[in-house]
Amino acid sequence: MKFHYLLAAVILLTAACSEKADRTLDVVPYPNEVRLRSGNFDIAGATFHLDENLPEYAVSAVADFARQLSKVTGKESAIVSGSSRTGVVLIVDPSLKNEEYHLDTSLKAIVLKASGLNGFLYGLTTLRQMLPVEFFSNEPSQEVEWVVPCSKIIDSPRFSYRGMHLDVARHFFSVNEVKKYLDVMAMHKLNRFHWHLTDDQGWRIEIKKYPELTAFGSIRKETIIGHLYSEQGYDGTPYGEGLWYTQDQIREVVSYAASLGITIVPEIDLPGHMVAALACYPELGCTGGPYSVWTRWGVADDVLCPGKEATFDFIFGVLDEILELFPSEYIHIGGDECPKVRWEKCPDCQARIAELGLSGNDKHAVEFFLQSYVTERVGEYLAAKGRKIIGWDEILEGKLAPNATVMSWRGIEGGVEAARLGHDAIMTPYSHLYFDFYQSENKDAEPLAIGGYSPVEKVYSYEPYVEGMTKEETSHIIGVQANLWTEYITTDSHLEYMLLPRLAALSEVQWCKAEKKDWNRFLESLPVVCQRYGMMGYNYATHCLGQSSVSPEAE
Repeated sequence: MKFHYLLAAVILLTAACSEKADRTLDVVPYPNEVRLRSGNFDIAGATFHLDENLPEYAVSAVADFARQLSKVTGKESAIVSGSSRTGVVLIVDPSLKNEEYHLDTSLKAIVLKASGLNGFLYGLTTLRQMLPVEFFSNEPSQEVEWVVPCSKIIDSPRFSYRGMHLDVARHFFSVNEVKKYLDVMAMHKLNRFHWHLTDDQGWRIEIKKYPELTAFGSIRKETIIGHLYSEQGYDGTPYGEGLWYTQDQIREVVSYAASLGITIVPEIDLPGHMVAALACYPELGCTGGPYSVWTRWGVADDVLCPGKEATFDFIFGVLDEILELFPSEYIHIGGDECPKVRWEKCPDCQARIAELGLSGNDKHAVEFFLQSYVTERVGEYLAAKGRKIIGWDEILEGKLAPNATVMSWRGIEGGVEAARLGHDAIMTPYSHLYFDFYQSENKDAEPLAIGGYSPVEKVYSYEPYVEGMTKEETSHIIGVQANLWTEYITTDSHLEYMLLPRLAALSEVQWCKAEKKDWNRFLESLPVVCQRYGMMGYNYATHCLGQSSVSPEAE
């Protein structure tokens, strides 16, 4: 008789958790393998059981999760060591890939398995999004049904490099806002933060060997009003005093990012986009100056002089301190938009060209090969210290430095060429992945932007692999990134507005296998995603929600 009761119970339990194919989850990026079942797990007050080998940051992430769950449900969730057949159980499984996770939800338990920190973080991120949106609120919501749908999820990312960029040189953003930026990146399972720290219009990171870089190079005397190509004069107001990060602040942000599974890739743009540095150390330029921190946007003719050995002493001195602050394997050295007009007339540069025996070809003048020399020399310096360089696709012009990774921004061609040369590439084409572009064709209703038009659906449509590439070539497309330049973005609210919800679309391009992307499914989930943004205190555009977007400038 007991056997029959037990058999009946098993049948009922199996039926309650049988697989269902007619539902989807409001999870972004969507998991690559989802099997939904009937029934739910009641998570309010659930105990969290932790494998003793769980990474330290994962333990902290579970504590944060349990603390938030206790607050919103009104029922305390304890954390204990060891395994269990009930509650929320986290198990270290070395057989899983680095960022892979398995999340199995039944009526009695949620079991999360991963091999390392990022896998556990992503599993917890998916679990958060499977809960009611009130989980992201700061207020208790005891009337909400705190359940997680029964399901089995097996998930890992399509690309190993999943990046988001932020320019803080043109306009500065506080440590708190950068952390908020990292938080929403983590919510979408990105793992690289490209931090553009220096440019013609301001130097934003403390370098102790060269204190003038922040004392003077951080400040421009004024900023143009309106768009670069329809400027209405200048505002007459100095910008940038005190707007730079101390090395302690950098360490704080690097540590915070690491706790979210995010590696920060710093960018020190060279040899172009260096007017802020030249204003402090004019002897590093071809003409000797004087130079002023640039007050315009665009591309300056004045760049570092590679004919002078002092220039490399400066570069290496800056990079030595960058390496101490950032553990990233990759260091971004820019390499973009470097005019050669000063080099063409500079005796020191021409002497260096002669010394090296450089010559041009039918595609590029000899000065392009001088820039290749700069890139290669910096690459060798970093390689000797165990690091690798990333540069914008201009580093392909002339001769590509050994082991350089190319960030393809002017289109897809740079990434394709790099891959065909056997170099890794990260796809960041401005056509789809520049988030400083307008989100609506009704530009009058939008805040001022640099130009272009890149709505959420265009971001979502991007496919990183290019038809005709071989399997070997596609293996060199290691990731995807979107870029957010801030010439026309001055406030936190405006920054978030340009980022969200385009970041959600980007995350599916980066994470989901091509055949798993589904615009209609994504679009149906977007209102819930945006509700989460609202509860987390972010400003976001509402173009895809059938609402008229409100410009942050109109708030």
